[in-house]
Amino acid sequence: MRNKEDKDNQLQFMTSSLELMLNKKEGLYCLAEAIPWEMFEEAFEDKYAHNFGRPAKRIRLMVGLLILKQLENLSDKSVVSNWVQNPYYQYFCGEEVFQWELPCDPSDLSHFRRRIGEEGVEKI
Repeated sequence: MRNKEDKDNQLQFMTSSLELMLNKKEGLYCLAEAIPWEMFEEAFEDKYAHNFGRPAKRIRLMVGLLILKQLENLSDKSVVSNWVQNPYYQYFCGEEVFQWELPCDPSDLSHFRRRIGEEGVEKI
């Protein structure tokens, strides 16, 4: 019997990366390449407690979802549910392969906005 790690490696071997599958001229793809994501990582890193509690969602994912929400004029619930169906959304938020599960609960977006504060939301 295979262990879980072997099964995950096999799945990754058989899955194409989003970068190879998507049209590099599409707007969200280009925008994902143009945004300085490291800036957000550095700006919000101090808002997270390390080695305490449940691991937080990745900053790029949360920032990406907030940007998509604004660009598309969507609710928190809609942007999260659309993320599952749209490979460009997933690539924009930093995924390397297509995901079939929700990235987070829609309420996580309001928790993230509260965590980074008004100044952080304006930075995004």
